[in-house]
Amino acid sequence: MSDTRFSVKDVWTDLPCGKMYAMCGVPSRDVGSNVPLVLVHGLGMSHRYMRPALEIFAADFMTYAVDLPGFGRSEKPARVLNVNALSESLRAWLDANDIARAVFIANSFGCQICAHLAAGEASPVARLVLIAPTIDPDARTVRQQLFRLAMDAPHESPSLMWLAFREYFFVTGFRRAYRTLRIALADHIEERLPHIAAQTLVIRGEHDTLVPEAWGRRVAAMMPHARFVTVEDAAHAINYSAPEAFARVVTPFIESAFVETSLSDEA
Repeated sequence: MSDTRFSVKDVWTDLPCGKMYAMCGVPSRDVGSNVPLVLVHGLGMSHRYMRPALEIFAADFMTYAVDLPGFGRSEKPARVLNVNALSESLRAWLDANDIARAVFIANSFGCQICAHLAAGEASPVARLVLIAPTIDPDARTVRQQLFRLAMDAPHESPSLMWLAFREYFFVTGFRRAYRTLRIALADHIEERLPHIAAQTLVIRGEHDTLVPEAWGRRVAAMMPHARFVTVEDAAHAINYSAPEAFARVVTPFIESAFVETSLSDEA
């Protein structure tokens, strides 16, 4: 279905690890800002489950939904990339597309990658939205994560289950997804959170079993400039299963980033 408020285009970028794909939503009107939104998917997934959020935001903001190397339509390096390498690839993608600063919106494992990016030197992160950030230290095993995922499934949109099945087994591949899960479990996001200077919104769905409320609140408390929000009647993949409720929470936070950017440009 076409939408006159924005257009969608494919963006392919050559990187050392291969071609990286992004879906770009371009507003039909002049939005008067050069700070785009970058949506970063979770483990085993791709831009496809970020599209409901992209279609809301793209009416007002230049919005990219990236496929990290090894996932979605991007090329799959022979080596499964760890969190640091995926973060470096994302930075290289920004540089190649002349994006100096952006608002990053990440879900699940994508939060771990964006935490690396935001905590590093000369961070390109203008503002940060962490949706259901993993990994809860109280569930740092494969068995615990799979059990929590199974408990979350009934609260998600049924179409997400079919999409996830396709992504894990026919796009990403089970081997790469499993090895990436092991990488995610070994990464301690809590070590980087205190070093993130960007204003951050930590969001958790009311029924999210992967990210308990206590862990979501702890994530926000460990960051210098963060606040925690719960979205009612939502679960882990809020960006897909409850995009309208998600956008109502996130949009004011995003808009304030553009006000700050304008004031900085005028100074």
